[in-house]
Amino acid sequence: MLIPARKEDALSSAHDRVYRTLRSQIMHGELPPGEALTLRGIGKRFDVSMTPAREAVRRLVAEGALTLSASGRVATPELSAERIEELAALRALLEPELASRALPRAHNALIDRLQAINGTIAEVVSRQDAVGYIRSNLEFHRTLYLRAQAPAMLAMAETVWLQLGPTMRKLYARLRRTEVPRHHRLIVAALRAGDEPGLRLAIRSDVTQGLRLLVQ
Repeated sequence: MLIPARKEDALSSAHDRVYRTLRSQIMHGELPPGEALTLRGIGKRFDVSMTPAREAVRRLVAEGALTLSASGRVATPELSAERIEELAALRALLEPELASRALPRAHNALIDRLQAINGTIAEVVSRQDAVGYIRSNLEFHRTLYLRAQAPAMLAMAETVWLQLGPTMRKLYARLRRTEVPRHHRLIVAALRAGDEPGLRLAIRSDVTQGLRLLVQ
């Protein structure tokens, strides 16, 4: 039996809304590690039927944003030390390369924008806003990497961020930030100077040093 076009479009729209909202919440650490989700709960929260809820969960499981156990339990990932090290290594490979490709297009407007984001980070740190910090921190990196004009590479980096989202919330509590990350200032300084080796080092240090605290 064919689904009428309007109904099919409505289901697609509902699924996309649920998927994008949950994806953003997971990436930005709004859900802690190991939090269980149910299709019924998702459907009730978003006022959708089981079909779009199930499709959104299926996509998020495929991206590693959610885990699906043999018993059918769906939850945000609780990462082992080995998994954290693997994802940190991926960030250390992908993100310095993205920054390097962005450097030739890092004009004053971009640098000013990164400085403004650092100002936002300072504000959320002063409020001890973990989700705001993670969101602003990723915005800093994404804003720079968009200048790389390497969409496939950026998509891979975003998938890593997505898998790390709940863990980053845990990391924020461990770090107890009181100011903008030092490496953000080094990144901006390297961009101003056109210093590619310095930029690569600052990016690599920024994306890996904090995660190492979770595997010690």
